[in-house]
Amino acid sequence: MSSLSGINKSLVVLASLVIVLAGIKLASDIVVPFILAAFIAIICNPLLKFFARFHIPKGIAIILVIALVLAIGTSIAGLVGQSLNDFSQQLPSYREQLQNKFIWLVDTAAQHNILIDKQQIISLFDPGKMIDMASSMLTGLGGVMANVFLIILTVVFMLFEAPTIANKVHLALDDPEMKLKQIDRFLESINSYLAIKTLVSLATGICASLLLWLLDIDYFILWGVVAFLLNYIPNIGSIIAAIPAVLLALITQGPLIAGLVAVGYVTINTVMGNIVEPKYMGRGLGLSTLVVFLSLIFWGWLLGTVGMLLSVPLTMVVKIALENSEDGHWLSTLLGSSEQ
Repeated sequence: MSSLSGINKSLVVLASLVIVLAGIKLASDIVVPFILAAFIAIICNPLLKFFARFHIPKGIAIILVIALVLAIGTSIAGLVGQSLNDFSQQLPSYREQLQNKFIWLVDTAAQHNILIDKQQIISLFDPGKMIDMASSMLTGLGGVMANVFLIILTVVFMLFEAPTIANKVHLALDDPEMKLKQIDRFLESINSYLAIKTLVSLATGICASLLLWLLDIDYFILWGVVAFLLNYIPNIGSIIAAIPAVLLALITQGPLIAGLVAVGYVTINTVMGNIVEPKYMGRGLGLSTLVVFLSLIFWGWLLGTVGMLLSVPLTMVVKIALENSEDGHWLSTLLGSSEQ
């Protein structure tokens, strides 16, 4: 009987999970801006602490932080928006040139007795879609940012509530005497992870833009922003971010420059991912490559473009929560990388 009740309990938990996920998907128009606002608020919280050291009142500090975010966001959005519009107009020409180079590659292979069915390969593998992916991702993110007033307003209220969140969580879990230290570790780990990841991603985007600017690649700011956003997705994200820039370099500058771009991206992501990030973050919060890929699919299906970009941070929140739970620690181990 005990085994039967255990099965029934598991079925109830699974059914509840399905209902919750279905509700989140249906309410994604509301949930996505809220998640994005929470993400921005967590990143901005260290700035509030910095201003607090100089005894600046919280209200003024929040106004300064929001003004800074709006100034940076508006300037980047203007540059990226213009680049994206110009790139979209040139996209048919780029795709045609890329297709011709691909056909040339197939013909060259045929001259060396490597026979490939040209039409079949082209129908199955369209190189232009690799460029379309980055463009559509930025367009989707821009659609979400259309709710910028709602997002900023939510960020303001979250920043005002930030100092009391830990106390409220303790009270909600019936721990008024603050004995459950894992709650504080959970909140601190999330803040630390997102802050470090954002700084590393920002450095990656700046380095990618400088590399492309030095090599005279078109829309270098656009590809720098793509590198910044996709750096939140380890392993897979850096590869996806490099593909449009390499292909564009191949079209406009030739194979040599395209090779230099590829080498540059590999170097930047190796340094940032294997040296800088582990130094400040440590390896204890790593995810396995399989989990990264599956989380990309799952959160992308559930929340769209924002879910894809924030798939790893969202999974990390789940993993950190499981690490601080005795019942869920085994699952956090399964989600982690083999190096832990």
